[in-house]
Amino acid sequence: MEREGIFLRNVRWVGDSREQLQRFPNQVRKDIGHLLYLVQTGQTPPSAKPMRGIESGVFEIVRDYATNTYRAVYTVKIGRSLYVLHAFQKKSKRGIATPKRDIDLIKRRLRRAKELAKQEEDYG
Repeated sequence: MEREGIFLRNVRWVGDSREQLQRFPNQVRKDIGHLLYLVQTGQTPPSAKPMRGIESGVFEIVRDYATNTYRAVYTVKIGRSLYVLHAFQKKSKRGIATPKRDIDLIKRRLRRAKELAKQEEDYG
């Protein structure tokens, strides 16, 4: 997809990641939306960090807002699209580690994104 001479990756929302992001506070949605737009244009936002515990090429964007922490996890490593794998509010107050259930969900959704990318390649 091209917009004003800039190539934009298509965004593919895996699972309920879009619905979860839409539940975030308005300012957090705007911030994360802007950062995902940068990713669509081929940039890596300065605040994007590799996601630990997942294979390489998976990144997270973290936003703090009103004493809460919000995260969006994505990959552009597979296929031609930007795959948003998960969006969630980190609820644990113990440490910075991502809860195992979220890591497991991200891994499942990464496998699903790979399937979608293969279909895109086969039919694209």
